[in-house]
Amino acid sequence: MTEITFDQLLDARGLNCPMPVVKARKGVAELETGQVLKVVSTDRGSVKDFQGWAKIAKNVELVAQESGTEEDGRELFVHFVRRTA
Repeated sequence: MTEITFDQLLDARGLNCPMPVVKARKGVAELETGQVLKVVSTDRGSVKDFQGWAKIAKNVELVAQESGTEEDGRELFVHFVRRTA
């Protein structure tokens, strides 16, 4: 996975839709403008959820999304979200 600088980490592994985005909204609210939240999820649906949220939200930018596999074989989805306002 790519090294992207982030300011806060949110572990949303084990949570299903829509909880990774719900938790991320709360996490972004705690950031200052320009800071980046890294969200780690095991929910495949979170990829589209984060894309949709970034399109409609006025205060976030989806910087990057990555996927991989954990040691136990579970799929892992990582989202980097920047607070823009």
